[in-house]
Amino acid sequence: MDERQLVKSCLKGKPAAQKELYDRFAEQMLGVCYRYTKSLADAEDVLQDGFVKVYRFLHTYQFEGPLGAWIRRIMVTTALNFLKKHSRYRTDLSFDNNDALHPVVENDAEVRMTARELAELIRQLPTGYQTIFNLHAVEGFTHVEIGSMLGISDGTSRSQYARARSLLISWVEKKSQIKNDHYAG
Repeated sequence: MDERQLVKSCLKGKPAAQKELYDRFAEQMLGVCYRYTKSLADAEDVLQDGFVKVYRFLHTYQFEGPLGAWIRRIMVTTALNFLKKHSRYRTDLSFDNNDALHPVVENDAEVRMTARELAELIRQLPTGYQTIFNLHAVEGFTHVEIGSMLGISDGTSRSQYARARSLLISWVEKKSQIKNDHYAG
């Protein structure tokens, strides 16, 4: 079933279409949710809340752009609201300079930097850095949009993105140095 027909069937309340919509996008959207949370359980909670919103607001989808992109935006917004709502994230959702951050260093120096490892390094960032990095570098939002979403200035978004990026670069370089030292020794 094409996206247009799928949406129309969902809007008619057909359970099979609603299940198909969920099955078609759930795995990909779980990955989106997981980028913003610190646990799979939290990501699953965000995913469920996000799909409730998808079904509730599906009548507003205008068929402008891919359905998946529309759902992704709902998931990102739901994840941001989740971060703001839960105290374990709120204390870490600050936008202050934290120069005392250090990466979790792998004991196995031969490990290559894979996309999965980079994603795990991003997950080690404080929630504020992680959120802005994901919104800008992964989702493609502008700093003005991020500022509006998070209630901060676009300048704060830019500086936090730069700090997150710098921190990630230093962590990647440190992993690379450990690997090089291992081979040289």
